[in-house]
Amino acid sequence: MGSQSSESFVKIPEIKFTKLFINGDFVDSVSGKTFETIDPRTGEVIARIAEGDKEDIDLAVKAARHAFDHGPWPRFPGSERGRIMMKFAEIIEEHNEEIAALDTLDAGKLFSWGKAVDIPAASRSLRYYAGAADKIHGEVLKMSRELHGYTLREPIGVVGHIIPWNFPTSMFFMKVSPALAAGCTIVLKPAEQTPLSALYYAHLAKKAGIPDGVLNVITGYGSTAGAAITSHMDIDKVCFTGSTEVGRKVMQAAATSNLKQVSLELGGKSPMLIFNDADIDTATDLALRGVLYNKGEVCVASSRVYVQEGIYDEFVKKLVEKAENWVVGDPFDPSSNQGPQIDKNQFEKILSYIEHGKREGATLLAGGKPLGSKGYYIEPTIFADVKEDMLVGKDEIFGPVMSLMKFKTMEDGIKSANNTKYGLAAGIVTKDLNVANTVSRSIRAGIIWINCYFGFDNDCPYGGYKMSGFGRDLGMEALNKYLQVKSVVTPIFNSPWL
Repeated sequence: MGSQSSESFVKIPEIKFTKLFINGDFVDSVSGKTFETIDPRTGEVIARIAEGDKEDIDLAVKAARHAFDHGPWPRFPGSERGRIMMKFAEIIEEHNEEIAALDTLDAGKLFSWGKAVDIPAASRSLRYYAGAADKIHGEVLKMSRELHGYTLREPIGVVGHIIPWNFPTSMFFMKVSPALAAGCTIVLKPAEQTPLSALYYAHLAKKAGIPDGVLNVITGYGSTAGAAITSHMDIDKVCFTGSTEVGRKVMQAAATSNLKQVSLELGGKSPMLIFNDADIDTATDLALRGVLYNKGEVCVASSRVYVQEGIYDEFVKKLVEKAENWVVGDPFDPSSNQGPQIDKNQFEKILSYIEHGKREGATLLAGGKPLGSKGYYIEPTIFADVKEDMLVGKDEIFGPVMSLMKFKTMEDGIKSANNTKYGLAAGIVTKDLNVANTVSRSIRAGIIWINCYFGFDNDCPYGGYKMSGFGRDLGMEALNKYLQVKSVVTPIFNSPWL
């Protein structure tokens, strides 16, 4: 790790927005409380942020409820919602570098990647769903009796969004874009670790012309502000991305309040199966990036890598060589491949899992140690000889830690891949189309990538099986989850039984 200042790579932006955003205005929390948001590069405080609680959620929901029940947003023609969303997308592009820098400061994300990928993807997400906003149609029903029927697709109402810290921008727009297109109003709580870009986006939304009350952003903690969203009687749907443990609490709160609809995108322990016919260079690149991208803080990270025994030794040699050349350093430095973990808690959790792996008898092939004297940096870590009942083999670590295992036959590989409580994603590396098709149909996961990884796209639905949750983000599936279906029936003529 170098000691060069981040200021030599990019101008660190001024923090402009630190208050709650309710009904079109930035306001202090009712309690007046604030909390610190921390720079994971140094462990130092970036800014103090307003700490929202139940009273603030009540105010935000009241604003969102009024905007839905009486405001123009759900009543606009879809084309008008689309026009405003297009404007929002344009304004985001004008502030690309500043927003990317905020996510680097707050989350330790690579600045070059945020500027080239995350922020442009936010604009594309808005444009994608803006294009769908005027194409929301029901259908005419061919009834079996003397009845005329049709369906309407109407916005579900006020939506509560609770998003995680690993992709502050991507998750914001993965949730907000389809909800806006559908005509819903929103109360969003970003993770307490990463509030800065969400507040900035609230400012840009107003600048783009999104009416007051349509998008409200409440910063605060999950146990207080988040819990108030999940149990609120005037919220019609809650969408949560995070851990399986918290997902259970979200469902319980929704069930015991107003039985609001819930969609959950939860944890993962995703397998990558690499077959004997795979190109070694391609396979090692995919495996390494699959677990080290975004410093391993990815719910679909390929943290369980199964290699067929015929190429296992060659694969391991090449993999370790590449891992040793992986650059961990300041995320503002364009030469860095990996920045710091999000915070001290996550940093210590990952190091604890690494110690568990050593104690349980896994072989440490690379990494395993923290880096530097300040900040939350960890070496790329590879374990071999992992047994599936080891903690490193079954728990979601959410860090740069790979569990490497071998398998004999395709059937063995499928069995191992499915030996998990999760079912979010999986990767397959092979040149054999029959193997690819058979394995992809056999693994119980929401998305399967063949000879690629992280193949996300606005057109491609994404979500989990099993304890990785339910409901889909992206694609038209995401738009549909913010819409209710209403059936309307009239008699064709006066029938005696009607």
